[in-house]
Amino acid sequence: MGSRAAALIIDQLILTVTSILVVLGVIIAEFGQLSMSYIPELSSLPIVIAIILLFIINWGYFILLEYYTGGRTIGKKVLGLRVIQDNGHSLTLLSSIIRNLLRIIDSLPTAYLVGMIMVFFHSQHKRIGDLVGGTVVVHERKEKRRNKLTPIEQEIESRGLTKKDLTIDEWTLKTLGIKEWKLLKTYSNRLLQLRDSERRELTKEIAAILFEKVGLDYENYENKNIRELENTLLMLYLILKEEWDFEL
Repeated sequence: MGSRAAALIIDQLILTVTSILVVLGVIIAEFGQLSMSYIPELSSLPIVIAIILLFIINWGYFILLEYYTGGRTIGKKVLGLRVIQDNGHSLTLLSSIIRNLLRIIDSLPTAYLVGMIMVFFHSQHKRIGDLVGGTVVVHERKEKRRNKLTPIEQEIESRGLTKKDLTIDEWTLKTLGIKEWKLLKTYSNRLLQLRDSERRELTKEIAAILFEKVGLDYENYENKNIRELENTLLMLYLILKEEWDFEL
């Protein structure tokens, strides 16, 4: 509850500053200069515009950021949190809309009291928005220190591979689930333990399964050396690791 509260405070500070800027912008647009004494003289149109903008910003901030940035608002990202669906998949737009609109109930009677009580007593720390939206907030695993890298992470680092070296569009990534992640994770963890012949066969089998799902032509890769196949799978591992390596 503490980390979620801290993330919410950060988000609310951002929204408060943004809301103040919107109001000041409306005053300047109406009168050509900034003076709080002009507020009583505002006509109905600027007030309506300001209200609409404030509504869009304060509700759209949570809904759109959580959907388009993998379940992370700015506050959640700072605190190492993210929102996912109960089944482990990335947050859908509908789930994001539902969980965030129900903030109205979670915030009752004041200061998110209902939400805090739910988070405190629920086994998975869910508020009402999470229960109805089918979502859960999880902690992302922190990056390990350089001297505590796993063998496969050391191998990836020694090859100079990064997730930026392989481009997979966002919609394709959303079609990959926990099944593909577990397959790739098992492959990566076993890779260095296999003999060359077993390693070559396993790499070809996994590549044949996964390349088609991420829009890569396996036939073009099949004629390349086995290390290039391994490198592509390891880069895909890095991409999915960011999406799926979390803890409740």
